[in-house]
Amino acid sequence: MIDRYTRPEMGRIWTLENRYAKWVEVEVAACDAQAELGNIPKEAVARIREGATFDVARVAELEAELHHDVIALLTNVAENVGDDARYIHQGLTSSDVLDTGLALQVKDASDLIEAYLDALMAVLARRAFEHKETVGVGRSHGIHAEPTTFGLKVALWYAEMARNLKRFRAARHQMEVGMLSGAVGTFAHCDPRVEELTCARLGLAPAPISTQVIQRDRHAHYLSSLALIAASIERIAVELRHLQRTEVLEVEESFGKAQKGSSAMPHKKNPISAENLTGLSRLVRANAGAALENVPLWHERDISHSSVERVIFPDSTILVDYMLARLTRVLDNLVVHADRMRENLELTHGLIHSQQVLLALTHAGVAREEAYRWVQRNAMQSWEAHTPLADLLAADTDVTGALTAEDLAACFDLAPHLAQVDTIFKRVFGEA
Repeated sequence: MIDRYTRPEMGRIWTLENRYAKWVEVEVAACDAQAELGNIPKEAVARIREGATFDVARVAELEAELHHDVIALLTNVAENVGDDARYIHQGLTSSDVLDTGLALQVKDASDLIEAYLDALMAVLARRAFEHKETVGVGRSHGIHAEPTTFGLKVALWYAEMARNLKRFRAARHQMEVGMLSGAVGTFAHCDPRVEELTCARLGLAPAPISTQVIQRDRHAHYLSSLALIAASIERIAVELRHLQRTEVLEVEESFGKAQKGSSAMPHKKNPISAENLTGLSRLVRANAGAALENVPLWHERDISHSSVERVIFPDSTILVDYMLARLTRVLDNLVVHADRMRENLELTHGLIHSQQVLLALTHAGVAREEAYRWVQRNAMQSWEAHTPLADLLAADTDVTGALTAEDLAACFDLAPHLAQVDTIFKRVFGEA
């Protein structure tokens, strides 16, 4: 379904028609550069630009015979350009066009992904401030630990996505390079100035050095940055899945009036979006592994990376684009049950305050190991008997010998757990 969270532009970037269009864009820009340097007539470039069209079906027909996609495209373009086609692809090799064209596709895809990261972070910031003081229990190893707020949880996600955005920008910068250096990267038949002028026209930087291809560490870096974004999305999704479990039920994905959760059980409301995102993340991470395998090519080039990249670049960018959109929708409409968070906070009869009691005893002069034993024995009894920890401690003469009733009551105050929330928010979001 296409709505304000999703869009079809990413898919169009990776169509065969757009791929060929980028190749033609590279070829025409190279002709422009050649003409600027006086290597070909400027009037020929005007005719080439006007006539450099192609037909995907005709290219497919030619490729079936030639078994080479770039030559097939150039042949079809030559059919439309005529005599001036002799000026096209001068001194270039196929990978000059392939890699520079891919950089243009990645640049367009990156614009969309970066915009979605910005949109997700805006929603995260809004929900973090909305629930800045919504108190709930923090969990370690899945077990109740100490109080926190739901806003802090969301602020943590925001900070992680901010790091993802920074990493992604660095990765896309490294991908936005072009190359027109010839068969083994020596510029034997193409002036380096052609590369510089062509890249400038295309909004790319020239690769400082290349072989027959741009080196694939750049591509692995880019796809690894997408894998990290996907992993962060999954981390959020897994948390939402846990929090929506019936026994917890602190948050829920929104559920439409006409929506159905199960073909068999009419009562079901499942975290389907979070589960979907968890699964898709596995694909993006696997693609990053394939990109790393593409780095060690033979000598100046082999073709083992090519078939892989025709899958992993479209798939990873389309998936991350979709995942960011879907997570943004989930978080924007997430139902937060603040009352249930409070109920869950009380499930362990005050055990979540055990550290405050321990610290109060040490401040009163009790050795830490001894204080720990006193608190732990009462905590274990509270676990087993479902008795309030405060009552057990109040009846323990060791504890009451060190702490007054007022001191003990202060140990069960939520205030210390919330005292630094503003400080943390300022660290994450700044003074504003």
